[in-house]
Amino acid sequence: MTETSREVALLDAFATLADTLVADYDVVEMLQVLVDTCRDLLDVTAVGLLLADPDSGVLDLVASTSEESRIVETLQLGAEAGPCVECFRTGLPTIVPDIAETGDRWPEFRSSAAEQGFRGVFAIPMRLRDQTIGALNLFRAEAGELNEHDLRAAQALGDVATIGVLHERSFRANDVLRDQLQGALNSRVAIEQAKGVLAHRHEVDMDEAFRMLRSYARSNRLPLAAAARGVVERRIRL
Repeated sequence: MTETSREVALLDAFATLADTLVADYDVVEMLQVLVDTCRDLLDVTAVGLLLADPDSGVLDLVASTSEESRIVETLQLGAEAGPCVECFRTGLPTIVPDIAETGDRWPEFRSSAAEQGFRGVFAIPMRLRDQTIGALNLFRAEAGELNEHDLRAAQALGDVATIGVLHERSFRANDVLRDQLQGALNSRVAIEQAKGVLAHRHEVDMDEAFRMLRSYARSNRLPLAAAARGVVERRIRL
């Protein structure tokens, strides 16, 4: 990809995310667009996004570009330790160019990341002023610093997505907002179940199963979660 085409793609991604400020949107799909854009346009291998429950503050994984990054993110949540969790708690970027050199910090995360082939991680807060709602996490297969341009682009994309989520909150009562975010988490469960069904049915890996599900949803103008529930309930056969 040339520098010019990359800039055009970034502008298009910003426009897509900004649409959430003026129209209804599917939270899961919007956050999936965010992680896919970061993976495709930045110098990273995989991306995962953690979002906090608005009541309990407990983090959950709501978007990921690969099964490998999903595994590492899930392990962090289970251990309540890791650069992405620290990023959320402090509200500041947590930059780890070489995971192998983290010493005694996050031993479980370090081991899991190494098993999945990740050498570096860059955690970006999903934050507006003093309110942090999650963390955008960029994984690299090679150790080394992520260039400043990519870091700034990731932070800017994350900021737009954060504003989109918080903008929606300002127009809804707290109970509606809780339902929306809980619905996003419930949708993610349905999507994971549908991926499993498709992977088994078609003998493909989980990433390919997700691509099949997402392609069907887009082709039929369905929300991703609705397509997933159709697959799980056997109303949709891809």
